[in-house]
Amino acid sequence: MSTPLVKQRFLTPIFSICLFISLTVSAAGLPPYVDGQPLPSLAPMLEHSMPAVVNISTSTNIQVNENPLMQDPYFRQFFKAPNQSRQQQKNSLGSGVIIDSSQGLVLTNNHVIDKADKIMVTLNDGRQLNAELIGTDPEADIAIIKVTAENLTQLPIADSSQLRVGDFVVAIGNPFGLGQTVTSGIVSALGRSGLGIEGYEDFIQTDASINPGNSGGALVNLRGELIGMNTAILAPTGGNVGIGFAIPSNMIMPIKDLLVKHGEVKRGLLGVTTQDLTPELVNAFNLDNKHGAAISRIESDSPAAKAGLEPGDIIVLANGRAVKSSQDIRNIVGLLQIGDNVNIEYFRGNEKKSVVATIAKKEQPQLAGEKLHRLLKGTVLSSTQKDQLEGVLIEKIQTTSYAWKMGLRPGDIIVSANRYRIVNLTELQKVIAPNNPLLINIQRGQEGFFVVLR
Repeated sequence: MSTPLVKQRFLTPIFSICLFISLTVSAAGLPPYVDGQPLPSLAPMLEHSMPAVVNISTSTNIQVNENPLMQDPYFRQFFKAPNQSRQQQKNSLGSGVIIDSSQGLVLTNNHVIDKADKIMVTLNDGRQLNAELIGTDPEADIAIIKVTAENLTQLPIADSSQLRVGDFVVAIGNPFGLGQTVTSGIVSALGRSGLGIEGYEDFIQTDASINPGNSGGALVNLRGELIGMNTAILAPTGGNVGIGFAIPSNMIMPIKDLLVKHGEVKRGLLGVTTQDLTPELVNAFNLDNKHGAAISRIESDSPAAKAGLEPGDIIVLANGRAVKSSQDIRNIVGLLQIGDNVNIEYFRGNEKKSVVATIAKKEQPQLAGEKLHRLLKGTVLSSTQKDQLEGVLIEKIQTTSYAWKMGLRPGDIIVSANRYRIVNLTELQKVIAPNNPLLINIQRGQEGFFVVLR
């Protein structure tokens, strides 16, 4: 049985993996000086860093039916029963980091504020502020929110590429809603990926205690500089076992710039599918090189195809960064924008070659919801991507629309309509009638529920 990786969510601590830290100074019985020298303390650094870490609380209104049978419009019509749905409020807790005091920008995890109707930020000095959502990147689990206030403290940003295993680190957050807490540890490992937590993974691993509520909190070095954002823990029993993961600052900052500028990250396409280079593949391809990502598929008419890459090529370097696994190439390409060039060095057999490919726009057909059904007005729909649950994705939705009032949110996936399983826009169009009531089954993260539009 595999050990679960826990991602911190507000209402379910076992499935929430927030990274936060509690500075526990057990100074009882210790003298302030030893041999005339003061004992080392993290307190001076924390006095400057802790005001930049905030508590985030959210509330989300969801539609709930008193009786599951009432979700079926045909059942209600037969028994002439009224709709007994009501609104229920879901509350969650997490952490955030002020990274720009002049603009009031706060960094946190996407899963901390995902689908929230209201976001409240509590500062270290006790002030409570309403926050505005600036942008989110669910695939990297990064979000930026904004508060309006004076005398904010921001954390300076460090270059996470300079980290070494064994460096001391401190985690700051709000575990279990207890209030600001600090814990310390070391960098246990770097470049952790393939954990299945996020779409893009390049985690810092630390043994600083991380617990539910720490998500979105700060991982800092001993100079009080932000080196990562606490995001997940390895939790066989749902609690901390000394294996926590943080998104490095060098991944956060380029995404933060895109979120502030565009509100989202529009990732481009290279057009390769890769797999890790195993000893078996090394032998099968008769390679001298034992590290890299093997290209298993090239999409037709893609940038990779136009650059001359072929299945069987082994990518070893991309934009000067070593590629040791398929996750490495995914991360590198995932941080590039449409139109950016990527310099790729690769082996074809034992001959080393290099090419330059230009990242292209992903072609994803979209459709305005009102073209399918009048009650879907204000939504933008698309078929889900190959790495998502099959269905129809609600990409955008106007907050003033009827669909929003009925509880639909961006990122929801429609998996059935009028009791028919659907996997794309074409199938959805076939099973609905523009003027009839619409019963849809929504998948939202790990939750599934029905919504009736009429």
